[in-house]
Amino acid sequence: MIPPSGAADFLATAGWPDASILPLAGDASFRRYFRVVDANRRAVLMDAPPPHEDPRPFLKIAKHLDTLGFSAPRALAADLDAGLVLIEDFGDARMREVVDAAPQREQAIYAAAVDLLVALHRHHAADLPPYDRAEYLREARLLPEWFAPAAGLAVDGAGYDAAWDAALSPLYGTGGQGVTVLRDYHAENIMLIEGREGLAALGLLDFQDALAGHPAYDLVSLLQDARRDVPEALEAEMLDRYRAAADPAPGFDAAYALLGAQRNAKIVGIFTRLWKRDGKDRYLAYLPRVWAYLERDLAHPALAPVKAWFDANVPVEKRGALA
Repeated sequence: MIPPSGAADFLATAGWPDASILPLAGDASFRRYFRVVDANRRAVLMDAPPPHEDPRPFLKIAKHLDTLGFSAPRALAADLDAGLVLIEDFGDARMREVVDAAPQREQAIYAAAVDLLVALHRHHAADLPPYDRAEYLREARLLPEWFAPAAGLAVDGAGYDAAWDAALSPLYGTGGQGVTVLRDYHAENIMLIEGREGLAALGLLDFQDALAGHPAYDLVSLLQDARRDVPEALEAEMLDRYRAAADPAPGFDAAYALLGAQRNAKIVGIFTRLWKRDGKDRYLAYLPRVWAYLERDLAHPALAPVKAWFDANVPVEKRGALA
């Protein structure tokens, strides 16, 4: 977590010449984050190095969310060619750590996170590409591309695509008329902001890959969290809360299971890739949890063709840890 070479000059130009640059966080991508401290001022420096990263989508979606009244980090300065952006600092109270430290607050905080989605879904999607057939299938393929060889499995790739295509077909064509899907809406990307009230008290992070898609997707991200256990009873309670407030269209429960299975299959592939290609061993620890979510989703009748493929191609004993 050494600051990028141009960080000091960038901050000086932005009016922070004497600021300290402290490591804050990295993530599964090439992006890194640093806390910038100058006397009583604090901000966050995003390092999104080109050509691997482009901060423009983040800035576009942040502005859209801010316009709607949600708390997305406001940009204080940017050098897009260098991939450096100085953004608002939401503090240290991340939902994951707050809930883990105070389990008695879990229900209320998850309820607030669900209410934010209800409010977001009352608005038309931002000007974004649709979450369409090609993207659904591309993501789902990450499991046979990365997990299958890592697990020593020779699988039917064509049959996999056909099974997903059959199962997901009811969702095709909904992206353009859908909602803004943040895509990584979970406890490690939600901040609890001191001094703000209502939905503004939840700070949103890591939404640069947003698409226009189905409202069930971000609920899956939140309630089938790859990085922490969400009790099944809490998941059911929060789904009931969303249904009561949003009155979703018929077929919502099937869509939730379909997108849950699709997302969890994708994550199995991504986390395997992070281990095999990038040497990030810590992601292996998440695989049993993600497989457990996937198994639950596959039990829904809407997933029948996909479940049949898994039963024929992935032995039960292979569905979990790799090492």
